[in-house]
Amino acid sequence: MKKAPVIVYSKPNCMQCNFTKKFLEDKGIPYEIKDIEQNESAVKEVKSMGFSSLPVVLAEGIEAFHGFRPDILSKLA
Repeated sequence: MKKAPVIVYSKPNCMQCNFTKKFLEDKGIPYEIKDIEQNESAVKEVKSMGFSSLPVVLAEGIEAFHGFRPDILSKLA
């Protein structure tokens, strides 16, 4: 069974977003980016989850979280 993709809510020029995406790439973890500046519904999704800062990471098997958290991201590898 294929693993559900990781979703990273992000925006341009966000250092922690870039660290998160680089970490996932380095570990070979497929992910989808939802850019909150390009996608208004992504903003609503982030707010509905109770987050106000980026990145927000969603993945099956872990609780949604925000910020660059290599400790949590490594569980996806």
